[in-house]
Amino acid sequence: QVQLVESGGGLVQDGDSLRLSCVASGVIFSINAVGWYRQAPGKQRDLVATITSGGGTNYKDSVKGRFTISRDNAKKSVYLQMNNLKPEDTAVYYCYLLDTTRSGYTYWGQGTQVTVSS
Repeated sequence: QVQLVESGGGLVQDGDSLRLSCVASGVIFSINAVGWYRQAPGKQRDLVATITSGGGTNYKDSVKGRFTISRDNAKKSVYLQMNNLKPEDTAVYYCYLLDTTRSGYTYWGQGTQVTVSS
């Protein structure tokens, strides 16, 4: 059974930092792209950042220069370092894994809440 478990969310103030973590189990991690989406209340889920199996990264424009995604294949983990957080970053953040062994099936974590107060 594949599981993605996020941690690291919380309530912070404008300008603060947080580091989200996501640990995968039950899946071959190293060969798959992983990343983070977020969903604010009343809005659709948006891609925040992704990192490929080769380490290539892609970011939502509004987080470029503030957020950094990284991965540790030995720990089957993906991280999102979020600096200079803004109130508009408030959302539930979801970790995902794109399983190339299952034709790109996407697994999701349960989400972790990030709230940035002004």
